Amino acid sequence: MKPAPKGKTNKAFWLRLAGTLLALALLIFLLGEQGWDEILQAMQNIPIWQLLLALALNLGSRMAICGRWHVLLRGARLPVRFSQTVRITFAGLFASNFLPTTIGGDVVRLAGALQLRFDGAISTASLIADRLVGMAGMAMALPFGLPAFNLALRPPQAENISTAILSSTALTWNKRLEHRAKQLLRALILFVQHLLESLKLWITHPASLLAALGFTWVHMLCHFASIWLLLWALDDSISFWLIAGMWSVVYFITLVPISINGYGLQELSLAFVFTRVGGITLPNALSLAILVRTLFMISSLPGAIFVPGILAARSVAPQATHDPTPEEGISRKDNPPGDG
Repeated sequence: MKPAPKGKTNKAFWLRLAGTLLALALLIFLLGEQGWDEILQAMQNIPIWQLLLALALNLGSRMAICGRWHVLLRGARLPVRFSQTVRITFAGLFASNFLPTTIGGDVVRLAGALQLRFDGAISTASLIADRLVGMAGMAMALPFGLPAFNLALRPPQAENISTAILSSTALTWNKRLEHRAKQLLRALILFVQHLLESLKLWITHPASLLAALGFTWVHMLCHFASIWLLLWALDDSISFWLIAGMWSVVYFITLVPISINGYGLQELSLAFVFTRVGGITLPNALSLAILVRTLFMISSLPGAIFVPGILAARSVAPQATHDPTPEEGISRKDNPPGDG
């Protein structure tokens, strides 16, 4: 696999940076238009025990992500201990949340695997498989939101400038998707081919794939429960299963490569989906978006202990001689903020 031309890579980076800044600017505008005081007051009214429980659930979801990658590594016959997988995974989560413009979380995880003298090609394949299993799990949650999305298909009347902006953005996306139906079909076929190619090492050992999917479900249950708990604390409680369906949509929107690690894009899509489909108020949706991002970042902080050692080892490690190399395999891809 040939690396992307430097000019093309730089152009993609600047486009994502521009998309991030635009999304963040719109988010700040929406927050200001709704009233910072109202949003801050809503968050301050959340009991501390509910915030701590939501944080514990987020940490539980992080540990499930560690378990998912661990069983894939073990399924590939790599002699890794769970403590090593936890160290490397948390380092990757920290990089994804705090080092978005310099290095990706998957590159940190790959560097950690190479530091343990694991085969580079198998380690790269395990990261791709880990991401694909996470996406498969999220796709399974989509049907839970379909009834609510069907009811919300009618274009809503804009009650204020905030909802008008969010609604027009969604309509623009819909039009673009209609014009690109054939391209999406071709991309789906390529994706399936890529999926089968990436998972061929584990297809002969389906137990590890099923275990990885099980850890994905644990991760999702913990994450959805934390969102349900926060909405309950905001006096805007909705069905747990509706949250699962709506977040899966937010997750896949965030994968669109127009923002660095989904900054701004995740918050805007969450606000739109949870208000238009879930029926919660826009101030509460914006409060939830801020809280979710904050919990993501706090729960990844333990990785700060491990990142320096992994990056230092990566800077002096010899170049891999097999295909694909780390840079060719995964470094051109940003990670979804929830590391789903």
